[in-house]
Amino acid sequence: MKLLIFCMSAVTALSAADFPQADISNGVLQAKLYLPDAQQGYYRATRFDWSGVIASLEYKGHNFFGQWFDTYDPKIHDAIMGPVEEFLTPNRQGLGYDEVKPGENFVKIGVGAIRKPEEPRFRQFGTYDIADSGKWSVRKGADFVEFTQELNDTAGYAYLYRKTVRLTPGKPELVLEHSLKNTGKKTIDTIVYEHNFYMLDNQPASPDYVVHFPFDLRLNGDLKGLAELRGKDFTYLKELEKGQTAAGDLEGFGNTAKDYDIRVENKKAGIGVRQVGDQPITRMYFWSIRSTVCPEAYISMKIDPGKEHTWRIAYEFYTLNK
Repeated sequence: MKLLIFCMSAVTALSAADFPQADISNGVLQAKLYLPDAQQGYYRATRFDWSGVIASLEYKGHNFFGQWFDTYDPKIHDAIMGPVEEFLTPNRQGLGYDEVKPGENFVKIGVGAIRKPEEPRFRQFGTYDIADSGKWSVRKGADFVEFTQELNDTAGYAYLYRKTVRLTPGKPELVLEHSLKNTGKKTIDTIVYEHNFYMLDNQPASPDYVVHFPFDLRLNGDLKGLAELRGKDFTYLKELEKGQTAAGDLEGFGNTAKDYDIRVENKKAGIGVRQVGDQPITRMYFWSIRSTVCPEAYISMKIDPGKEHTWRIAYEFYTLNK
């Protein structure tokens, strides 16, 4: 039995080592990223953008991301780590989904051209067949990785998407720089959110966590007695058990980028992260289970043919004064 367990562990370690990956550092932060690859990539499902999967990020001996889920398979929709993103239409579908027939292709930005099956409605958490993952290229430096995906005409949609994961020189800061250029014939009307999957030193969701917002919070949902809103703070009332979920829409933000300023802190770990975006929030959803705490800030963009939209999100990592 011990030999079997050892062999299984060795296979797992070998498989992890085989994923295309990159290590970056600025001398303050160290991060490991998994790279997009249609055959061997760590993530090959159709929900999230394939670029910028951060397996770990360390600062002063603390880790902020990691594997929050129990079961790994590259085709599971949320078997992914770090501050990953999903692009949807305003009615929460794939781009062009309603415009194509079964057997034809629609678009998930950051994934590619997706074949539409015969089905009653779009399945956000399903994994579809990928007809064309586009042309991916990766440029790496000591403290950054730049991802570029080019997708040709799919039902009138085409784009050039670029995302750079950059560590700011000499600072405990990671920056996500994005650009999305519409190279197709149809307007790209999309929303995108950051599903952060924070795991501050693997601490479970509990009263040790507090999430600070710059606006007075209102809840649209039911936290089931697991958490509550206290002014500008989201706080837990108990340590979540496996199988419990605290989730709901948070309201109260305005129409300027100043409200995109979120702090997640854990007093037991003694660390926190500040997330700041340069776009107005159009929806704020909060989702957490025992293993991860996830404020999800949505932004919106409408990009006409030939036009380009850029946006930026910065993450500052810090220790708490005790």
